Amino acid sequence: MTALAAGAVKLGARATARAAGFRVELVRDWRQVSARCDNVRALTPFQNRRWFDAWYQAFADFHDMEPVIAIVSDAVTSELAAVFPLLRRVRRGIRIVEFADHNLTDYNAPLLHAAAPRDAACVRLLWRDLLAALKRLPGGTDLVRFRKMPFELDGITNPLTLLDGARRSWLNGNVVTIAGDFDAYRYSLERTVRKELERSWRVFARSPDASFRIVTEPNEALRVLLAMETQQDARMRYLGLKFMLNDDTCAAFYRSLVSKNLGSGYVVLSALTVGEEVIATLLGIRSGSNYVMVRISNAGDKWSNCSPGRLIIERTMAALHQDGVRHFDFSIGNYAYKRRFGVEPLALAEITAALSWRGLPFALRDRAAHELHRHPRLAAHVARALGKSYSREEN
Repeated sequence: MTALAAGAVKLGARATARAAGFRVELVRDWRQVSARCDNVRALTPFQNRRWFDAWYQAFADFHDMEPVIAIVSDAVTSELAAVFPLLRRVRRGIRIVEFADHNLTDYNAPLLHAAAPRDAACVRLLWRDLLAALKRLPGGTDLVRFRKMPFELDGITNPLTLLDGARRSWLNGNVVTIAGDFDAYRYSLERTVRKELERSWRVFARSPDASFRIVTEPNEALRVLLAMETQQDARMRYLGLKFMLNDDTCAAFYRSLVSKNLGSGYVVLSALTVGEEVIATLLGIRSGSNYVMVRISNAGDKWSNCSPGRLIIERTMAALHQDGVRHFDFSIGNYAYKRRFGVEPLALAEITAALSWRGLPFALRDRAAHELHRHPRLAAHVARALGKSYSREEN
């Protein structure tokens, strides 16, 4: 295994593994790590070998990113504790280490193994040894910035949130848990929402050959994915917004993710179609009873009378609930349509650490931005003064 740096810490003879700390090995090639990531305690479906197989394949040679995967093991027993899927990038001359994300991974966290620390004292040792190894990378590291980290999910605690420097993010996830009957969930929605969904399906179903389905055939999946790319691109152009998901690297990531994982059930691609025409699409990932929505699109004004975006969400949820899914995650972004489905907020954490004097101003700025977001009125005033828009609630 080609290592970037060795973070083995030698603190002398100590009585326990906890006192000895952790060994941190940093590698560039995810393929050297992937096979060791099957039996992990995952905080979300994103902490999955399949996701990172596709991510690192797509971004391995990206022009301003360098893959950095941290393999953390107990310094005494050599038992694997965690894998941190990271990258290093340079911004304004500052070398920043963060999770492998690039605005594609909605939730970030280490992949936790058997020896992962479970108490704050042990987590502090892991954090100390991880930062020391990152600082010794060739060229150094100025700043470590971890964002969008769940505090916990399904009773599994993210150990990084036990650190003193961890703080609650102004971002949050949006989750619906349906433990009982799906029809009971439908009736728990506001009456206007429920009736609108019923009306939308009646309008859609009037079209000849109208159907909803979970896509299982690989060639059909690629056709639906192409329709998704086209529909999202048209929507962003209409709104005058920059759209990055269709650039060559991001497109390659999604196509690899779908083509390699459709059959396993990890990737769930659903579609509303009328004949050969794709009306709406929804791409998500699943792990057991947890499902996260990743990308959604619809054909626009032509079909707006049947609200295809909301309709495909409701139909996908119903189909997956019948197949055992109980937690439906609408991911980050407090859009009004999510609130109509009765989502509850999922708290997220962030942590920033300066490893050099060059990284200190960035860490201070992160801290100031965090404090500013705690005071929405002040944040809105500052945004207006800078000529920017600010909203914690989106339409």
